[in-house]
Amino acid sequence: MSVTIQRARPEDAPALIEYLNTVGGETDNLTFGAGEFPATVEEEAAFLRREAENPKSLMLTAWEGGRIVGNAHLGALSRRLAHRGSLGISVLREAWGRGVGSALMEEVIAHARAQGLEIIELEVRSDNPRAIRLYEKFGFVRIGHYPGFFKIGGEYFDCELMNLYL
Repeated sequence: MSVTIQRARPEDAPALIEYLNTVGGETDNLTFGAGEFPATVEEEAAFLRREAENPKSLMLTAWEGGRIVGNAHLGALSRRLAHRGSLGISVLREAWGRGVGSALMEEVIAHARAQGLEIIELEVRSDNPRAIRLYEKFGFVRIGHYPGFFKIGGEYFDCELMNLYL
């Protein structure tokens, strides 16, 4: 089965929320856990409409077999930060190692360049070597270390701050 990458549409909100609640339970590398995604279908659809109206922002979904297996969001920043975009990306565990993350990254970077962004920034857990390797493969560099960035079950986890200079 092949994966199709496309821009998320407001009508994708139910599938996207289902995906995010699933992927949140597969790893502690995200800012939310299983069933913790904080938006309703209506709120997510409104968010997707707003993001589509901002030419610098991009919300992508990776589809396989009629369901979402990956997601990437490049959030445009504003005013004095408008040269930057903030990236979040996730892939279902069953699709790890199959190029879904790389395909999403390629689309995000191409979009950022086309929109004149100069920097893509992200945070990644320090103990997530798979993600760090992906980001480094695309040219991201570590610009800092954030101790205690996450607090999960009373335990603190550090993260790396990484940037891609376009």
